[in-house]
Amino acid sequence: MAGAYTPGLTVSGDIVVRRIRRLPIKGEVLVKDGDPVLPNTPVARALLPGALQTIKFAEKLGVEAKDAESQSPLKPGDPIEKGQVIAESKGFLGRFKHQVISEFTGTVDSISTVTGNMLVREPPIPVEIDAYIEGKIVDILPAEGAIVETRCAMVQGIFGVGGERTGVIRVAVSGADKPLDAADIQPTDAGKFLVGGSGVTADALTKAGTVGIAGIVTGGVRDADLIKLLGYDIGVAITGQENLPFTLVVTEGFGFLAMAARTFELLKTLEGRHASINGATQIRAGVIRPEVIAPLAADAPKSAVSRQSFELTIGTPIRVIREPYFGQLGTVTELPSQLVVVDSGTEVRVLKAKLADARDVVVPRANVEIIAN
Repeated sequence: MAGAYTPGLTVSGDIVVRRIRRLPIKGEVLVKDGDPVLPNTPVARALLPGALQTIKFAEKLGVEAKDAESQSPLKPGDPIEKGQVIAESKGFLGRFKHQVISEFTGTVDSISTVTGNMLVREPPIPVEIDAYIEGKIVDILPAEGAIVETRCAMVQGIFGVGGERTGVIRVAVSGADKPLDAADIQPTDAGKFLVGGSGVTADALTKAGTVGIAGIVTGGVRDADLIKLLGYDIGVAITGQENLPFTLVVTEGFGFLAMAARTFELLKTLEGRHASINGATQIRAGVIRPEVIAPLAADAPKSAVSRQSFELTIGTPIRVIREPYFGQLGTVTELPSQLVVVDSGTEVRVLKAKLADARDVVVPRANVEIIAN
């Protein structure tokens, strides 16, 4: 039962990852198996049906609904433009004519003899997905998309907001315990990913949007500052679709928490490198972690590629993901085999760990996650 734990964050300088790039509806795949791709390489595209709009045709023309279809020169499938005169009544002695002018651009979908309404389908909306990461196509999903693989350095966070972006990494603070402040952000940082230490101040978040920062990676963020940035309390829903000028990835938790030394040192080695970032987070079923992915250079040594290891043993680095030690880093010191009754009255398996502040604690194994190598 040593495996009774929550798999955790990957912090690796050399790992192979795959990302599925899938359209929301059936469409056309634009790449082939084995193709090299860049983050902005189109992988697949589709056309979402346009909205269906209603023109009160019979009412505007002054005829009964059953006569509407015969009064229109347009048939289903015919193109139609906004402002186009689509019908005109004969009037009386050439006077009192009624015109029907289209309020929409699209194609005629149908004309109802029951309601007398003309339904107009607006132009389709093109949807295109790109590769997101630099790598190669390793599998095709017919009519849906493809799978991209890359050998890279990767840092996963515990929480994030904002969608997929690309940029160049710059470490903006001197140490893992230093918060990112507005003074650390330069005008030349537009389009870059800034690495902070223990957190990011409210002033820095504001300036980041003004300067045009692509992303921020930091140890923590204060809940009040996040609410101010978003304009609402994000709750527990999946993130990643927020309307933000940049993407934020938090590696440790809420508040000002020093970034894990190993994470900070890895990000320092990536300074000046192009990377992809995604703040999408889901902590319930189907876990999604925010991430920073920096592809390895073509001439990188062909060392054995690190894989995620989820074996919980003595010495395994962990992070506690529940109160009262939420966000604390530690190392497993003991894995008792017997069940222990917790405050809720449930019998669970626990582990003993030494936290980064030297405290020895006992926590349920389900309340920790491994920091994968």
